[in-house]
Amino acid sequence: MDHLQQLENISVHILREAYANFKSLCMLWSIGKDSTVLLWLARKAFLGHVPFTLVHIDTHFKIPEMIDYRDRLARQWHLDMVYGVNTEALEAKQTFPDGAVDRIACCRLLKTEALKRTLSGRWPRYRFNHAVGQYEVDANREPFTGVIAGVRSDEEGSRSKERYFSARDRDSEWDIADQPPELWNQYKTDFAPGTHVRIHPLLDWTELNVWEYIERENIPTVSLYYNQGNGKRYRSLGCWPCTNPIDSPSRTVREIIEELAGGKLTHIAERSGRAQDAEDGGGLETLRREGYM
Repeated sequence: MDHLQQLENISVHILREAYANFKSLCMLWSIGKDSTVLLWLARKAFLGHVPFTLVHIDTHFKIPEMIDYRDRLARQWHLDMVYGVNTEALEAKQTFPDGAVDRIACCRLLKTEALKRTLSGRWPRYRFNHAVGQYEVDANREPFTGVIAGVRSDEEGSRSKERYFSARDRDSEWDIADQPPELWNQYKTDFAPGTHVRIHPLLDWTELNVWEYIERENIPTVSLYYNQGNGKRYRSLGCWPCTNPIDSPSRTVREIIEELAGGKLTHIAERSGRAQDAEDGGGLETLRREGYM
């Protein structure tokens, strides 16, 4: 068994443990490479079917190719998918591009608050109706208590402090110092009523592992990850006002793997193109303590 197979087995085990232990379970899908690998693993874990709802937080500032890709896969793989959006902040123009707030405040409103309220059922959710091929207001407002996310510990500093099963309080806030130990593949899945639990099946994967797995499994990914002839590509995807591409000649998955394996990007942080990280002092711990992905 090679290293990728070992990682796949652990992730599949975590996904099945989550499904067996959490009544109201969902999975966050940001449309990026990590959460799409996670989606692929979920389809493998449950024989081609994803038995829980996918949740996407739409800021209305995503790069258009990302939304096109999201809706195409939702149709092709017949995914049960909802999205949430902070319409109040958008209508009030409490967003960074409008100059009303800075990037961190914009993330807090369009991502953190939208995510927390979407998960709790306090805001309307919009579910993809496969019969008509469009989104409609979701009648189900039951809160999600188990939330699967494509977090990797090597991606960003605060994520290295996570557990596979990481408890949040009723408001989705994270106390880093209060987490159960996870020793010898023993995971705590029994939490007090009202606890909101984030589940991280990709925690021990690296960026290189993710791309190697994408190549091995031939997983479809957003075209933005590849150089389209202008000498640049996106390494991490987010909102267009705060996400910049990197200089890179890589046009294919194989070329990205060679770029990473050859050490050409070791001096550049994976999320270096995310401007909000710089405004938060180089990390996302403040936002993540409040409930950010």
